[in-house]
Formats: sequence, structure tokens, C-alpha cells
Amino acid sequence: MTDEIPAKKIADGSRRNSKKKSAKVKRQKTSNKVSDATVKRLSKYYRTLQNALATDKTTISSEEIGRLNGLTAAQVRKDLSVFGAFGRRGLGYSVVDLHRAISRILGLHRTWNVCLVGVGNIGTALVHFKQFAEQGFIFKLVLDSDKEKHGKMVGDLKIEDFAHAKELIERENIKIAVVAVPSNAAQKVVDFLVDAGIRAVLNFAPVSIFVPKHVAVRNENMAIEIEALSYALSSKGQRPRQTLTP
Repeated sequence: MTDEIPAKKIADGSRRNSKKKSAKVKRQKTSNKVSDATVKRLSKYYRTLQNALATDKTTISSEEIGRLNGLTAAQVRKDLSVFGAFGRRGLGYSVVDLHRAISRILGLHRTWNVCLVGVGNIGTALVHFKQFAEQGFIFKLVLDSDKEKHGKMVGDLKIEDFAHAKELIERENIKIAVVAVPSNAAQKVVDFLVDAGIRAVLNFAPVSIFVPKHVAVRNENMAIEIEALSYALSSKGQRPRQTLTP
């Protein structure tokens, strides 16, 4: 005769198993976070597929995508596998289908309202950069704290007072801000934007900025990029290690 297990013990055991399972799922989700490097490579694949579409190409292999981006086919397959199964072994990928899939992964299947803060040379050039609109990033607001600029036009947009950013951002339903202000003002400006409801920042100020965890930020420092090019040219023929005298 088998012993009967009290219902309470069964329930308690079930709850413990449920908690363990829940914790396991949470850990799995955390470990599956996609790296910035993977997302950047995905953007490269997206452009490669755009070029393929322009030439009426119907299929493309991981080898070709890798070669056009200076990567291995294995890296391409690994990156794509993070988001699901694409293509068939030996047949490659459908250019149209993979382009559409990556578009959705990157959020490019919809439009995003964007505001610019800082109407200097860089800011003005960014508003006129056509590829933003082509990719679905539409400038709806141009903001600056310089009173002499208020009311002037940048393309089809009138320069508004940054002091009114919160109400204007809410009115236009804007979640992305492009910041092109002097370095000493950048962090304060971004703090104000986050408080106004901005959830993603593309920063062109020559300084890194910091945001809460729920806000995405990309620091695009062109000075650092050109210094890297300078190093690449200057380091050729130099010894790997140098001793600097005080």
C-alpha cells in the first residue's frame, strides 16, 4: 500500500518548483541580452541587403554578407540566430524576407518622431541629412536656448525655445532626441530631455553623457573617431611600446 502525500505538501512543492522555474526563465532572459556589437553588425547587414535589393538580387548567402562586411560567414549566421531561423542550408537567404525581418528587429518598420537640440553647424546638417527620413526618423522639433535663433527656420521647421521642450516633446510624441550642443551643456540638456519623456539620445556633443537605465544613449564623438584615424596613420612603423620620460 502506497503512502498518501498530503495535499499541502504537494501544493508547497509545486510553488517551489514554480519559483525555481520562474527564476530560471529570468536568468535566461538576462543572459540573452543582445550586445551592442551584434546590433551594429545587424545594421550593416541591413544596408548590405538594401544594396542587394537595389540590384534586384533575390538570394544571398552568409558568405557573401560576411565578405561585404569584412566578417566571416559563421559570424553572420551566429548574429542572425540570436533573433530566429532565417534561410535554408545550401539555398541562402531570401533578400526581401531577410531585409524585412531585420527591419522589424531594428524597429525600422515604423516611423519615429525626433527632435534636435542645438542649431549649430552640426545640428543644421543633421536636420538636412536625407537618410534619417528615408529610414523613418522624422524631425518634428528643432530646439535651441539662443533667443536670437528663435523663430528662424531650419528646413521646414521653426526653431523653438528649449525652455518649452517638455510641452513640445509631449505634443509631438517624441521619444528620440539628437543633441548637438557644447560639451559643458550636454549633460544638463540630456537630464532635462529625459525628464521631458525622451527615451533615446543620439549625442553629438564632444563628451560622453550618462542616462538612467531605461534610456538608450549613443555618444557620437567625431573628434575621437578622427583621432583613431590619426593613430592608425601615425602608428605605422612605430615600435609597439614607447617609454615616455617625465
